[in-house]
Amino acid sequence: MLRATLTAAAAGLMLTACESPATRSIAPGEANRITNGSLTGDTHRGVVLIVMDVAGKPAFRCSGTLMTPTVVLTAGHCAGEPGEFSGLRVFTEADVDHGNNNYPNAGPNTIEAKAWHSHPQFTEAQFYLHDVGIVELTQPINLPASEYGKLPTANQLDALKANHSTEFTSVGYGIQKITSAFAIGARVRMIAQPWLLEVNGPRTGTFTLLLSNNASTGGICFGDSGGPNYLGTSNVIAGVTSFVANKNCVAGGGVFRLDKKDVLDFVSTYVK
Repeated sequence: MLRATLTAAAAGLMLTACESPATRSIAPGEANRITNGSLTGDTHRGVVLIVMDVAGKPAFRCSGTLMTPTVVLTAGHCAGEPGEFSGLRVFTEADVDHGNNNYPNAGPNTIEAKAWHSHPQFTEAQFYLHDVGIVELTQPINLPASEYGKLPTANQLDALKANHSTEFTSVGYGIQKITSAFAIGARVRMIAQPWLLEVNGPRTGTFTLLLSNNASTGGICFGDSGGPNYLGTSNVIAGVTSFVANKNCVAGGGVFRLDKKDVLDFVSTYVK
């Protein structure tokens, strides 16, 4: 899943931001970043970790957001093409590595999926064009209503301006730091506050937002795929984490927009 793909909009290197669940932290004591972010603790409980099985065995991990007690919003490449994944489950704890579970297999504080769906036009070959998916759970995860994600309105993001004042809240369980020599990949829910680099531009087209990824703002990395990027500090999800621009997660993060009519129509089929 860490494949390079050329985008028609940018013709640049993109890597899906999912990750193998087998990745281990080399330096767990340093794992205090989503990248350059902070731990969520008891906040953002609507964000969960997703493990996808291939041929009955755990193969990849993503992040996702509860939209209702039984419906999780994620990236299309985390739901895959029909038959790509043999099973999915979500982990609900903020610190999965030190929680009461059987990661990456089923156990306490995990809920199995009964079905999963990517956008009808999604393909792995051009994942970034329709990178949104839904996971339906076998059991509900009950939270206060304010903790579930909300969808934007149609074309709401067109009015955004690319500058430091247009901030987002990115949440996920992805790698906290990565270089050519090592990675810190504790399974903990983390938060960052990146700002908007580009919208409706040559690198993003009309389907992606490009957010900052640096030591000042924090950003997204492998394993954050499918996680929410909220508008400011609201619970409105502008888009789901889709890709990173390079293997070190430092040159910008791609977020698949949710405010397009076909995307809203697809998600609304499951989010009543």
